[in-house]
Amino acid sequence: MADFDYLIVGQGIAGTSLAWHLHDAGKNILIVNDITQPSSSHVAAGIFNALTGRKLVKTWLADDLFPYAGTFYSDLENRLGARFQHYTSIFRPFRSIEEQNTYLAQTADPGISRYVQQEIDPAEVSKYIHADYGGLEVTRSGWIDLPLMLEKSREFFKNEGHYSEESFDVDDLDTAGGGAMWKGMAFGKVILCQGFKALENPFFNWLPFTPVKGQLLEIDVAENIKPYVINQGIFILPVSETRCKVGATYSWDPLDWQPAEAATKELESKLMPLMKLPYKIRSEVAGIRPSVRDRRPLVGIHPEHGNIGIFNGLGTKGVTLAPFFARQFAEHLENGKELNPLVNIKRYFSLYFH
Repeated sequence: MADFDYLIVGQGIAGTSLAWHLHDAGKNILIVNDITQPSSSHVAAGIFNALTGRKLVKTWLADDLFPYAGTFYSDLENRLGARFQHYTSIFRPFRSIEEQNTYLAQTADPGISRYVQQEIDPAEVSKYIHADYGGLEVTRSGWIDLPLMLEKSREFFKNEGHYSEESFDVDDLDTAGGGAMWKGMAFGKVILCQGFKALENPFFNWLPFTPVKGQLLEIDVAENIKPYVINQGIFILPVSETRCKVGATYSWDPLDWQPAEAATKELESKLMPLMKLPYKIRSEVAGIRPSVRDRRPLVGIHPEHGNIGIFNGLGTKGVTLAPFFARQFAEHLENGKELNPLVNIKRYFSLYFH
């Protein structure tokens, strides 16, 4: 008999979302997590935005992901007695008349129009932002205070006896005979939700991760930019009355967790011509996003070890991807429901058997 149904390794947005779904399914889980280790979930701005890119492209599965994520976080807020879901429109200043015409023409698409308001009065943001050509308001957007959500979830699971604060060494995992033993305890299944650290795990290091480093600035400003998140090449996210997060960069060398002077200069070079208010840099933080070659999550069970699974590869959109696919993974684990083939790691089994 197993001591626990599931061992969940890692308590970032992936591990936490899966833990909640399995817990609510009545499963006996144990989360093991080392809070002293860096985590991209603790660094990420947590923005959710249905329309991304210079060409105003609707996020993959937005019509499914966003409603479910909204319900998931609202329910958690009620259960945990904390507010970490902040609905905030995103203001996208037009760079030119041509861009203005292009974007407004795109809003005729019904798939896009449900996520935008018509062009807004630039006077609403002109006190803070250069927006000579006006801009577009993207609705149903906002941000999740991930550090708070993870902290409150951690407190809950710790109080329930479902959380262990310690490091995980894969060498301590014994899968002999088809079982799963870790530190003298037996588990029905082990689900690895380790983010970037998955590259060091022999069970899944064959998957095509393409990790990318990102850097954010936290700045103090004289006045608040609310009620909008500003998005033009970079984002400016108001997190309090006089504090904003600014990001983000993309770099591949070196892949470390240390802020880089070059990244700070890059962000400032995009911030200064956009922002009117004087500001002061409060802090710089960097993280490594667990991205994947095809930009789709990695969800599923190991091709040879039927009791070892992975939930990873959420990239830059983890706050919306995690709840939806955690539910799907939990239903797969418990009821055998098929995973979306675009996220199922079966799509990469040929890399393992090659």
